[in-house]
Amino acid sequence: MEEYIDKLMEHKHALIFVGGIAAAIAGKKILESKAVKEGCTKGMAAVLAAKKDAEECYQDMVQNAEDIVVDANKDDKKAIYVEDDE
Repeated sequence: MEEYIDKLMEHKHALIFVGGIAAAIAGKKILESKAVKEGCTKGMAAVLAAKKDAEECYQDMVQNAEDIVVDANKDDKKAIYVEDDE
């Protein structure tokens, strides 16, 4: 057994090459499977839903900030034109 392992280790680069080919073939089969495709589709749908929710939240924040700025400018203008009754 030890002699067999020693003989294999002499061709280490060839073993790495064959292992790489085997990994590529196995990876391709896994990626083409129906379960992986369904999982990726569900994951992408979740990401797109989260993106849509984030964009809606951002737009609400922008509108609220613009309203605050407009209200603050109105209050400043009223304070400028206040006359004393003296």
